[in-house]
Amino acid sequence: MKVLFASLGNYGHVFPLVPLAQAAHAAGHEVWFATSEQFHPTLDKARLRPVSSGLTVPEAFIEATGGQAFLEANGGAAQASDIPPEVLAALAVKAFGSVLPRSVFADLTPVLDSVRPDLVVYESFNPGAAFAAAAAGVPAVCHAIGRVSPNPPIAQELFATANDLGVADKIGRGPTLGNPYIEICPPAVQNQEFLTSGVQLIPQRPTSFSDPGELPAGVTQGQGPLVYLSFGTVVTSAQLLRTAIDGLLPLDVRVLVATSALVDPAALGELPDRVVALPWVPQPEALRHATAIVHHGGHGTTLASLAAGLPQLILPRESDGFGNAPAVRATGAGRLLLGEDVTAEAVEAEMRILLTDGAYREAARRVAQEIEALPGPADTVARFPEFAG
Repeated sequence: MKVLFASLGNYGHVFPLVPLAQAAHAAGHEVWFATSEQFHPTLDKARLRPVSSGLTVPEAFIEATGGQAFLEANGGAAQASDIPPEVLAALAVKAFGSVLPRSVFADLTPVLDSVRPDLVVYESFNPGAAFAAAAAGVPAVCHAIGRVSPNPPIAQELFATANDLGVADKIGRGPTLGNPYIEICPPAVQNQEFLTSGVQLIPQRPTSFSDPGELPAGVTQGQGPLVYLSFGTVVTSAQLLRTAIDGLLPLDVRVLVATSALVDPAALGELPDRVVALPWVPQPEALRHATAIVHHGGHGTTLASLAAGLPQLILPRESDGFGNAPAVRATGAGRLLLGEDVTAEAVEAEMRILLTDGAYREAARRVAQEIEALPGPADTVARFPEFAG
């Protein structure tokens, strides 16, 4: 079979699909992967055939603002944290409901005509790929990247876009556009209304993927508990990272900090030897050595931490986290701090509870066992002929 995978050009959108694409390649299928060019070297190394597709999310937000004039009017603000929440929400509706799907649709339409795949696998935030598949008459499957959090304004804008592109009568109106859904979020944390919505679910174990990298010996061979601290690849606050670090310092733990390429580790100030700060951390490897994690609640980090059986302290900063954090807390596997409650003293108190109360680790292990029991990517690949019809 010929299979085209398609995602938006962000780590949290590309990486969840790569394990399934690799499994498809290993099974002998011809595999293409459509996303923004910055991820093409990663795809090449993974032996997947890259195809250019769509704007990046930051580019889409800039286009949604009307361009540079908006940024200049807002003091040059280009980061989500710099834009007022009500303005940001309106921009998200336009970016995800119109700008991105139109961009992807335009780029993928000639690709589908050239490649003529038997199946398109697109991630759930990339409906433009589903629109292109519907227009070309190619069967499609939606791939989860995390917990489903409905956003009615985006859904309304999205179907207006589908109408403009001439595909409104070829898709469904639910969150998966009528397509089967590869579900990598365990039932314990998934939106229960979604689970009972009648969508055809294809359960699959979330499998971590990352660019390769090495961790220092102090992380892999050090003594005592290790707390992994990460706010993903898009949260840019050195101050927030430093607050979390200061909360962890009174505890008898080692700390591994992933600052991301957007924060220079030097911006964190002087750190003791037991705190290691790196701009890039191979997360699957870090989670294997960690005892607990502090993070922002992004889909990928949340699922990977659950699969690793780690107690989590979540400090939500963006929309993903505000849905994931309460869901993780409800399983008993984690705790959360919101807004002004995020202080060094609060981080210390919350993490002390997570490290000393065995109930959190036991709950995390139960969810990890639930995840481990799910079918793997190879099992999903074996069903591709069924999806292609």
